[in-house]
Amino acid sequence: MRVTNGPASRRRRRRTLAAAKGYRLKRSKLFRYAKEAVTHGLTYAFHHRKLKKRQYRRLWQARINAAARQVGMTYSRLIEGLKAAKVELDRKVLADLAATDSNAFLAVVEAAKSGLASKAKA
Repeated sequence: MRVTNGPASRRRRRRTLAAAKGYRLKRSKLFRYAKEAVTHGLTYAFHHRKLKKRQYRRLWQARINAAARQVGMTYSRLIEGLKAAKVELDRKVLADLAATDSNAFLAVVEAAKSGLASKAKA
């Protein structure tokens, strides 16, 4: 008698077809095509989790730059001034301040300006 590992194979196929739910045409109905689609989907999911971090950082930088330019400063000078003033706010927080609390962002900009001034003296 031939051993086919039937229950485990069926479970594996069912699991793959469940993961392919919502895919279109053969990709959601037939195991062979669903397996390929799910594998690709998981590959893209892994890669895009890494990309998401880069994209958010670029978004925060753009928001900080826009807000800094409104008060007569560039992004790079702002970051340089904050490092000189030893202000340890990350870009996510700075972007949030720029978007929601302009008074706090202005205080941060003033700290950066004083940091740049002290750096120029030294």
